[in-house]
Amino acid sequence: MSHSNVKRGILRYGWWSRTNHWLVAICFVLLTLSGLALFYPAFFGFTALFGGPEPTRIVHPYIGVFMTLFFLIQAVRFFTSNLFRRHDRQWIKQMPDMLNNRDDRLPPVGKNNAGQKLVYWIFLLTVPILLISGVVLWRPWIADGMPIWALRWAAMIHALAAFVAILTLVIHVYSAIWVKGSVRAMTRGRVSHAWARHHHKLWYDEVVNDRDHVDREDRLRTRTVTPTDRPKEL
Repeated sequence: MSHSNVKRGILRYGWWSRTNHWLVAICFVLLTLSGLALFYPAFFGFTALFGGPEPTRIVHPYIGVFMTLFFLIQAVRFFTSNLFRRHDRQWIKQMPDMLNNRDDRLPPVGKNNAGQKLVYWIFLLTVPILLISGVVLWRPWIADGMPIWALRWAAMIHALAAFVAILTLVIHVYSAIWVKGSVRAMTRGRVSHAWARHHHKLWYDEVVNDRDHVDREDRLRTRTVTPTDRPKEL
């Protein structure tokens, strides 16, 4: 789908949404690399990225707390646009059409399609689990005072939640690359009218209708201005 005339297009993500998104994304990548380095010997070499094994162990939980805070801000901002609607269920049923590039058969969707909403809810579930289980494992502040059974359960839950989150991130990145223009929307903020109309028709109609409504109100205010309303010249 063409992304021409993006500068005159529709604002999809503001500067704060984009900044927040990339902060969370960068933190998640750092957590993945440091977490794999601590979890499995084959990835131990990743500790060199953080200055060695001990700095990796120290910095990992702090990055996790930082990411969680910004993720919660993002989750609250995007909560309404990620609620499932009737058309989302139909979109899921027709997912084979999406995978086979038969976009014209898919039902119109809002700002986010069902796949994007699933990513949102999976992260909303896994991030708190990762935070709580990670706090239990946090040495030396918390873990040293925990019973061994709690540490074992926390380690297993943390690993499973991390696996689900990493897999979801891989699918999310692949989907963003798959749908041409998605990455540009999250880096530059704006999308073309054609892209919005093709991929998110309901959202496009809502934005256009709101813009037309504002334009009509501006024209009405202009027409109702009388000579007495204008400032008198001195």
